[in-house]
Amino acid sequence: MTRSGVQEEPGPGLPDGGPQAPDGANGPPEGGRRPSAGRGRRALRWSATTLAVLILGTAGAGYLYYEHLNGNIEKGERSSGDSEAHKAEPNAAGQTPLNILLIGSDSRASDENVKLGGGRDTRGNPPLGDVQMLIHLAADRESAAVVSIPRDTRVDIPRCEDPETGDTYPATNDIINTSLGRGGPGCTLAAWQNLTGVYIDHWMTIDFAGVVSMADAIGGVEVCVNQNVWDRPLPGVPGGSGLKMRAGSEKVEGERALQWLRTRHAWGSDLLRARAQHMYMNSMIRTLRDQNVFTDTGRLTDLAEAATTSLTVSEEIGSVKKLYDLGMQLKTVPPDRITMTTLPTVEDPQNRNHLLPAGAGAEQVWAMLRDDVAFDAKGGASGKSGKDGSKAAAAASGDPAAPDGEIAVQVRNATRSATLGPVGGRAAAVAGTLVSKGFTRAAPDTSAALAEERTEVRYPGAASRGDAQRVAESLGIPVSSVKQSTGVSGVTVVVGADWREGTAYPEQPAPEAGDLPEDADALNGSETGTCMDVYEPYRW
Repeated sequence: MTRSGVQEEPGPGLPDGGPQAPDGANGPPEGGRRPSAGRGRRALRWSATTLAVLILGTAGAGYLYYEHLNGNIEKGERSSGDSEAHKAEPNAAGQTPLNILLIGSDSRASDENVKLGGGRDTRGNPPLGDVQMLIHLAADRESAAVVSIPRDTRVDIPRCEDPETGDTYPATNDIINTSLGRGGPGCTLAAWQNLTGVYIDHWMTIDFAGVVSMADAIGGVEVCVNQNVWDRPLPGVPGGSGLKMRAGSEKVEGERALQWLRTRHAWGSDLLRARAQHMYMNSMIRTLRDQNVFTDTGRLTDLAEAATTSLTVSEEIGSVKKLYDLGMQLKTVPPDRITMTTLPTVEDPQNRNHLLPAGAGAEQVWAMLRDDVAFDAKGGASGKSGKDGSKAAAAASGDPAAPDGEIAVQVRNATRSATLGPVGGRAAAVAGTLVSKGFTRAAPDTSAALAEERTEVRYPGAASRGDAQRVAESLGIPVSSVKQSTGVSGVTVVVGADWREGTAYPEQPAPEAGDLPEDADALNGSETGTCMDVYEPYRW
């Protein structure tokens, strides 16, 4: 990949640049996250990236005459991290889902990016991937799902190697936006695959300058607020996007659209900013579908130029023809079958300014993606479940397992839940089961019981991946629950609250269409007239 970028300077009083708000009236709304100083700069990239894909999908074969467009597209390695995930099994028609990771780069690598995003004094720092979302196109191409992860969500980031510099970064546990600076978009993709168990086919990134270019190209998108909004600096809360508009609907474009998508303080939290971004994206999709660009050659050319110069993409889709084919697949999905969501999260006990995936709720979202279950209630499952595909996936691992008797396994009791205490002796019972199956080096961890909603098999690095998959297979644990983790030193079975009894992991109910957690904040692509509520200090 040829682009590089820098990290925005941390917010005041927070070494890691996490969110911060003052005490008193300007604090966050009850139950919300604290607004961060200067954090409204990074919100537009993903929408513009999606716009670029959609434009390329509506342009038709005419774009293919512009051979110079191929030269506009910057490309990079698909995966640069220690990660393994397998494509879903084809459905009855031989189709497989398509997954695209969209990343908004917090790059200050150009004068234009510095002008739009600030942070001139941190221009040489690594970039942050502050907006990340996964687009999942169903195998039958009849529905699509979008999942955003808040930038301050703490996850395991695998060992990555920067394909440009050759620098190697060890595995770590950190907020997900730092992954972009540890090996580029390919490292972010690897982190997502390890977190979700979902194979990701492609990534696409966009920076500040590309955002404005694409916002200008579309010519206006309608957004709406319920109260007058002015996202401006307040005492103790510097920064702000500058967005100022009256209650009601307004069409925004160019830097005006940038203001909408950068706004965070006025909505009150990162999670609510994701909702505003989803509203913009839905409106943008409807706008593009309503426009007839085929008869306007000049505008068609402008849209193609903006799309190809705004994007950096993974190398396997690095041509106009391939992007066109990709866009045509996305174009087939009607708005009422597109569902935008945000990953359910909880406050990180190690740092209240960070988040963690919310146990069962997060796993439900990932299971629906892995099993290709529609996020809206109109569809169904068109792929195979992780349970069905566990043996095939394990067999396909690039790391063969050692003989069972040579695999050292530690078993932890994590059966405590929010409503139930731990089940005594579970680690010893599961370890005994493993010994009876030939894993003679299995032993219980005698430390205090933990609290994990889902059972997992964790391993520290690629060298033990095959061993972990073999252990999971022996216990009936799906391969999607085999996760690389910096928190273990060897293969570790974490017996969660979903396995409180018995010697075989209980079969989990298959997710059903539309069965999303309530806190996923689902928004259907056909919804119109939805407006953002403005956090009171930012009303005028």
